[in-house]
Amino acid sequence: MGSGTSSRRKGPPSVLSVHSVVGQMFVLQVAVVLILAVGAVVMLALTTQRESTRAADNQSLAVAQGFASSPGLLGALKSPDPTAVLKPRVKEAWRGSGVDFLGVVNRDGIYYALSSRIGRPGSHTATNMAPLLAGRTVREKGVGSLGPQVRVFVPVKEPSGSVVGAVGAGITLEHVGNRVAQQLPAVVGAAAGAVAVTTGGAALLSRRLLRQTRGLGPAEITRMYEHNDAVLHSVREGVLIIGDDGQLLLANDEARRLLDLPADTEGRHVTALGLEPPMAELLVSGRGATDEVHLAGDRLLAVNVRPTGPYGGIAGSAVTLRDTTELRALTGRAEAARERLKLLYDAGVRIGTTLDVARTAQELAEVAVPRFADVVTVELMEPVLRGDEPPEGSTAMRRAAVSGVRQNSPFHPVGDLITLSLITPMASDVASGQAVLEVDLRTADRWQAQHPEQARQTLDYGVHSLISVPLRARGVVLGLADFWRAETLEAFGEEDRSFAEELAARAAVAIDNARRYTRERTMAVALQRSLLPRRLPELSALEVAHRYLPAQAGVGGDWFDVIPLPGARVALVVGDVVGHGVHAVATMGRLRTAVHNFSALDMAPDELLAHLDELVARIDADEAAEEEGQQITGATCLYAIYDPVSGMCTIARAGHFGPALVQPDDTVAFPDTPVSPPLGLGGALPFESAALRLPEGSRLALFTDGLLEDRDRDLDTSLDLLRGALSHHDRTPEQTCQAVIDALLPERPRDDVVLLIARTRLLSSDQVADWDIPSDPVAVSRVRAGVTRQLETWGLDQLAFTTELIVSELVTNAIRYGAQPIRLRLLHDSSNLICEVADDSSTSPHLRRAAATDEGGRGLFLIAQLAGRWGTRYTTHGKIIWAEQALHDGAAEPGTDLADILLGQWDE
Repeated sequence: MGSGTSSRRKGPPSVLSVHSVVGQMFVLQVAVVLILAVGAVVMLALTTQRESTRAADNQSLAVAQGFASSPGLLGALKSPDPTAVLKPRVKEAWRGSGVDFLGVVNRDGIYYALSSRIGRPGSHTATNMAPLLAGRTVREKGVGSLGPQVRVFVPVKEPSGSVVGAVGAGITLEHVGNRVAQQLPAVVGAAAGAVAVTTGGAALLSRRLLRQTRGLGPAEITRMYEHNDAVLHSVREGVLIIGDDGQLLLANDEARRLLDLPADTEGRHVTALGLEPPMAELLVSGRGATDEVHLAGDRLLAVNVRPTGPYGGIAGSAVTLRDTTELRALTGRAEAARERLKLLYDAGVRIGTTLDVARTAQELAEVAVPRFADVVTVELMEPVLRGDEPPEGSTAMRRAAVSGVRQNSPFHPVGDLITLSLITPMASDVASGQAVLEVDLRTADRWQAQHPEQARQTLDYGVHSLISVPLRARGVVLGLADFWRAETLEAFGEEDRSFAEELAARAAVAIDNARRYTRERTMAVALQRSLLPRRLPELSALEVAHRYLPAQAGVGGDWFDVIPLPGARVALVVGDVVGHGVHAVATMGRLRTAVHNFSALDMAPDELLAHLDELVARIDADEAAEEEGQQITGATCLYAIYDPVSGMCTIARAGHFGPALVQPDDTVAFPDTPVSPPLGLGGALPFESAALRLPEGSRLALFTDGLLEDRDRDLDTSLDLLRGALSHHDRTPEQTCQAVIDALLPERPRDDVVLLIARTRLLSSDQVADWDIPSDPVAVSRVRAGVTRQLETWGLDQLAFTTELIVSELVTNAIRYGAQPIRLRLLHDSSNLICEVADDSSTSPHLRRAAATDEGGRGLFLIAQLAGRWGTRYTTHGKIIWAEQALHDGAAEPGTDLADILLGQWDE
């Protein structure tokens, strides 16, 4: 109950509450009325009592005088028995007199006759008889047998004047009180009525006053009036109260001062106060306003208008006025300072969003226009644009950025070379890193001395003020930022120079970061380009085209290679090293070199990846031993060998995307080739390979993940785009490469991209000749003759002599040291003649210098001298020794002096 009661919302204050001024006044009024009413009743009662007593006295006197002067009274007093004579007469007179007693006494004060409620004859009066015997009437209050009373005694005289007795009459005070009591109800009723009427009127007035004072207590009202007095006379802010009819109800001293109002302002209409029309219109409109600035004479006033009706006051408006004339200039400067800070913040966000030097310079120009300058030009030292350190003392710069120029501008466009004259003061200031402020270019002699004609055109263009700030970072001047004002009438000042220096300092750091990045990226790209194939070899087995695109964020470790192999075969390699930068590039170079070395051993793809995986694991182990070593585990690689004789392509991959195969009918497929873990993670798991038969005219597309992976699309979408770009058989590999790049890559790729497209060719049957050779030395001559006939058929008569020597030596070695079956195969493509002798022995001959006494050991020496390349490759059943002769510029001619070659072995 208690909590519920205490939680009730408090109602309006009561008139009877003594905490409010109205309540106290009401209680005081009621108390005064009650006191007055009681006093009035008492006064009326006393007056009635007094009047009743006087009336009783007068009545008693009249009765006494009347009876005393009645005929026969004197004779009755002188009769022998006065009592008997007077008693009936007294009784008769008493009955109609209205007094409480009536009697006649003798000179001794003994009643002859007495009529009263309890009186009887013979009683002695208590009145002093001396005045009566002296002939005077006695009027008095006294106590008799009837109690307190008002009585009158009148003497009865003889004609001679002697007193023979007296007549007495009186009325008791009890009788008088009864008369008062009879009138008292009317008096009390009238008083009560007056009290009720007065109290009711006071209550009505108090309720109205209560609403007006809002139930405030004395202290609160005192404080309110003190505050009101302070508002009216003390505060330095103008206050106006305006009625809804536009009449001015109140104006404090400050408002009178600000508006220059006369003394008799209150009660006049606002429009009659002589205010500016916009100000008067606002004050009479009744609409709210917040800090609206209006002109009042020579002052700028901030005006706030609020309606008073919603807050319980009279309908109208409350207006406050604040003089902002002096603060206006300070506010403008503060606003300018805030705008400059905002501009510096925006510059920190917008300048340096990329690591491109020219773009960063353009961002500086764009961020300052038009918030600080109308035109901004940026010149950079030429080495800075390339990423190099700028030379000391150079004043030759290249225009890198322009912003804010209009048509027919006199400013040099981007790319122009600008040179400051060394003899001018401005050039020396710029070289020393000091900002130059030219408030008025029309009087700036040293600026005009740089290029007089250019200066004239600039002035004609409307430019009137300039700040030139060197772009200085790490104590080196990188270039120059020029801030020009043309459309802005206000010239640059010292504060503007300080701001321009701060802005240029921030931009210089960003430009220097971009420069250093450009240098590092240029070095990394150059290193990468040097480690990648400079040009692809001429191949009879494949028509190959490629694309390599470095990432914008940094050079990565993507790489590729096309390696000619013995037997007209070709190895295609695509790989990707995790990460970016020089370390990734260097790692890529190591892996490419390793693949070349392993390819020279003519390993199968799966075997080559196994060796490469072991190499990566060993490199990572060495890197892990160093504190700052960077591991390369996770590198991927795809290695494929294509044989144009059989049309077979053997593919193995370690964590890499598989190839895309385009059939001659434009069908695009992604063959399901076994995938092994990335390099360095293989462990004990074997690498697997897949063999695909490729029809002539097929296209094989190898690529890195940067071609397919994109934040804005999923992998399936990328594969569909790749399928669409590849399915055009009429395109050359070069055209196909470009179509794929256009379809899948943005303008600025996030990752390195390698794309390798190879169109297959097959060697026809008339380009291949083979013989089965028995283990008989006699067969060598027959084989030699068959080779000669085949060369004649191919039109290679000029190679017959050297080829016979090579075939003789290889076949003889195979018969002598090899094992059956022994086969000879000749391959003739567009550029080479290849001789291969295969047997089932795994023993490989080695080239050595024969001693002077040795009868043999010179066969391989002859082959090495006569063939362009030779070597041994192992197969699953033995080995193949091959020798390759170039059809142009590399073949031994028939006229070669073989004697010189043989005798050269004995030269010391």
